[in-house]
Amino acid sequence: MSCCLPWPLLALVALIRLPFDYARRQLTHLLLSIIATGPVPRHIAFEMDGNRRYARSLGKEGKQGHGDGFRTLLRVLELCLRLRIHSVTVYAFAIDNFNRPKEEVDALMEMAETRLVEIAEKGHLLDRYGVRLNVLGKRSLLPPKVQVAIEKAEYMTRHNNAAVLNVCAPYSSKHEITTAVESAVREALENRDLDGSTITEGTIEAQLSTSLVGSPPLDVFVRTSGVKRLSSFLTWQCNENTQIHMVDTYWPDFGLRDFIPVLLQYQCKVWREQGASRSM
Repeated sequence: MSCCLPWPLLALVALIRLPFDYARRQLTHLLLSIIATGPVPRHIAFEMDGNRRYARSLGKEGKQGHGDGFRTLLRVLELCLRLRIHSVTVYAFAIDNFNRPKEEVDALMEMAETRLVEIAEKGHLLDRYGVRLNVLGKRSLLPPKVQVAIEKAEYMTRHNNAAVLNVCAPYSSKHEITTAVESAVREALENRDLDGSTITEGTIEAQLSTSLVGSPPLDVFVRTSGVKRLSSFLTWQCNENTQIHMVDTYWPDFGLRDFIPVLLQYQCKVWREQGASRSM
């Protein structure tokens, strides 16, 4: 990837480590301005992994790790919005996560109940950038209070159309694909297609939760914490054109130093493809 990275950007990535807040803000602005001159993904997904291991490494409680992870989400989301990335999809809670200790699950549900409405309020992040919030998954499994909070946050952002934030919770790709197939079959039967000839890959894909909320095809998939598997997150959406990154950093520590190389590799890929098409 170094062949795609000019030396001024190498220097700026190193300078982003400066401890001075003003210098860091200015360098961040400069880096984002440079990145924005090239192609940026339209849809990026983050599997926000490593909150608990991050907390253990610092001697913190698990819920503190999740709290730090939420703050990282806000920072990374704002970076995406400043780059005009249209859709950001995050894996917030797997259906299997209900098998975790009750204390941890309760803390996560409490965080969801308060934080989703908080970021959707007037003047906060989603309002400032015109972001519509969608919560994707089997919501019937969530506590009633959390369901009410989700409905309120989605209602508050319903007219925002500059960008989309998809929060997958509680989610699994198996459930999403099963639901999409059921919907495609139901639609075919309603159209009197009794032999299933109208059910195609395209009609199933149109029923995926990310498609239903208007997100484009997935360009970039990032999983943090060094685990190298998808873990039932967007397994249909990850296709031959999706750039997949398995980053060693725990999610709460994920920042611009991790994100810039991902974006630069995406730009290199696009430029290579454009060069190949011009030479044909």
